[in-house]
Amino acid sequence: MEPSHKDAETAAAAAAVAAADPRGASSSSGVVVQVREKKGPLRAAIPYMPFPVAVICLFLNTFVPGLGTFVSAFAVLCGARTDLPDRHVCCVFWLNVAAALIQVLTAIVMVGWIMSIFWGMDMVILAISQGESVDGGTGLVPGLPRPSPPRPPAPLHTNTPPPVGHSASIFSFLF
Repeated sequence: MEPSHKDAETAAAAAAVAAADPRGASSSSGVVVQVREKKGPLRAAIPYMPFPVAVICLFLNTFVPGLGTFVSAFAVLCGARTDLPDRHVCCVFWLNVAAALIQVLTAIVMVGWIMSIFWGMDMVILAISQGESVDGGTGLVPGLPRPSPPRPPAPLHTNTPPPVGHSASIFSFLF
């Protein structure tokens, strides 16, 4: 198989950078490499859920293989986003049910149990990444009003005299 024109350009650019640098090729040579993970349909069907729900699914997947994945399938029906935007919601739901079934059936030989735990970890990772992308690092959800600042605490004791009709006692500070 012959190298493509693009590969030849990349190799020529790397050679030019290495020749210009007397120390040889270094990590700071200016070449930027972007790596993008390619997900299969089952893995891309994992829904982006709120963090507490994802942690519950991880917990369920840890102790009952496939149960958290099965619960996450219903999150898709409730509107959770996935990495399969071009597929219908029912198709993504059945992909999650199939993943749960695979986890249950292969749990006997430990493969399904391990897969189930990794699936739950992926749910938590997606929930964390969704939280970072939603609030933009500010901790706020776009579209919702800013929370009001906290109120100062009420004073514990005031120097006001007791109301008329009440006698001052040693327990007056309680009332």
